[in-house]
Amino acid sequence: MKIKGKTILVTGSDGFIGSHLVEALAQQDCHVKAFVYYNSFNHWGWLEQLPKNLLNQIEIITGDIRDPFLVNQATQGCDIVMHLASLIAIPYSYIAPQHYMETNIQGTLNILQAAREHHVSKLIHTSTSEVYGSAQYVPIDEKHPLQGQSPYSATKIAADQLALSFFNSFSLPVSIMRPFNTYGPRQSARAFIPTLITQILNQQTSIQLGSLHPTRDFNFVADTVAGFIAMAESDAVNGETINFGSGVDIAVGEVAKLISEIMQRPVEFTVDPQRVRPENSEVQRLLACNKKAKALTTWNPQYHGIAGLQKGLEQTIAWFSEKEHLNHYKAGIYNL
Repeated sequence: MKIKGKTILVTGSDGFIGSHLVEALAQQDCHVKAFVYYNSFNHWGWLEQLPKNLLNQIEIITGDIRDPFLVNQATQGCDIVMHLASLIAIPYSYIAPQHYMETNIQGTLNILQAAREHHVSKLIHTSTSEVYGSAQYVPIDEKHPLQGQSPYSATKIAADQLALSFFNSFSLPVSIMRPFNTYGPRQSARAFIPTLITQILNQQTSIQLGSLHPTRDFNFVADTVAGFIAMAESDAVNGETINFGSGVDIAVGEVAKLISEIMQRPVEFTVDPQRVRPENSEVQRLLACNKKAKALTTWNPQYHGIAGLQKGLEQTIAWFSEKEHLNHYKAGIYNL
């Protein structure tokens, strides 16, 4: 299926990955219905950063993914649904697990029901590498056991399984897109890369982070967006769960040093106990096996390995270094 000219609903389109995805889809001449979280300021999140000529092509729908009636209405007439809306901050899930249940599970059910009623051609549900927990073996393939090591990951496991149940029970053309750690411009300050960059740009020489030893498979946002599009255009992904990761992992502390070197700022890194996950909740290692993605889709990461990570970090740092972008962040406050 070619996506050009298709009507595509993107939930969570006001967020980090969602805004990049909406931008890419609009550039490919799709009719994009961007579902954003309602607020009384009528603010559309990161979509506000899109060029005006592109933003004018997009149909904005404000609402709440937990509202089944509005979700149903938004889904009407859509060829494809890309479901990204969820609560994602792991530390906040320790504080507000009920909110995660309602948004990540009930919200997904609302999308599934609406997609089924309106006979969409394809539904791509967004998962997370956090559902695997600490790796029992590497690289992590899609058969790896699922482990709910935080309320966040537990709700994502539940949402994934709910989505697959609609494929098995009702033949709904749903697939699971499971990205590993995505970074890039517009990422929220709850993630350590923006936290680090913004503090350095604000002249901090001693920076507090969480655990520095866990390893992650970092993926530049352009590669993640390309994964969504490759899923949408593949005829072989219905009922499948597919990892999207670079296939290389690196310790958080090593990424911090790399950022410091790129920015040419000597920085001392210390561990802030407030930012450290509970011992049994910390995911020690994430490393993707991406063979299935390459076999079933045309996707191939363009920011691969350490060289690709450095290139992506350079682009991310350049974006944050623009004053108008940096002003969106509260660098001195720990963001849950």
